Amino acid sequence: MNQMKEKKLSSKTVYSGRVFDVLVDEVELPSGRKTSREVVRHNGAVGLVPLLDDGRIVLEEQYRYPAEEILIEIPAGRLEEGEDPDDTARRELLEETGYLADTMERVLTFFTTPGYTSEKLYLYIARGLRKTESKPDFDENIRLMEISVQEALGLIKKGKIKDGKTIVALLYCKELVSCD
Repeated sequence: MNQMKEKKLSSKTVYSGRVFDVLVDEVELPSGRKTSREVVRHNGAVGLVPLLDDGRIVLEEQYRYPAEEILIEIPAGRLEEGEDPDDTARRELLEETGYLADTMERVLTFFTTPGYTSEKLYLYIARGLRKTESKPDFDENIRLMEISVQEALGLIKKGKIKDGKTIVALLYCKELVSCD
């Protein structure tokens, strides 16, 4: 496996933003040849499948500017610098949905788009939900949906759910854990 690893020779930050940084790294390939890699550095994110006592799940509809569409997604959010994913998951669940959870189980960790970003997503199942008041960020306009896992899977089949993390979460929920 080590024979596939690329060696970083240098790194230059070409953009530094609130959500991510963009770097251009010069690397040496295992063959000895040199090339550059453009990398989006990201602190990571969490995604949650909030499971209601009656078996339904909580999803969100929100406009996503880069996609230029209203998307159906699981609640999610990015980690602040140095923040533990478990803390992020609880914060995002409350901010976006207004729910507190008795249990938050981290069930999966995956890279969102490893060809160009370091973003890692931590997926949780939230159970024992209690409704309080949501506190979305000022730039979030979220509408909640409470539907069954089967209904959500139907939305995937119809092409209504297009968000990758949501598709992964729902298929994982259907196949590998009891979400209904």
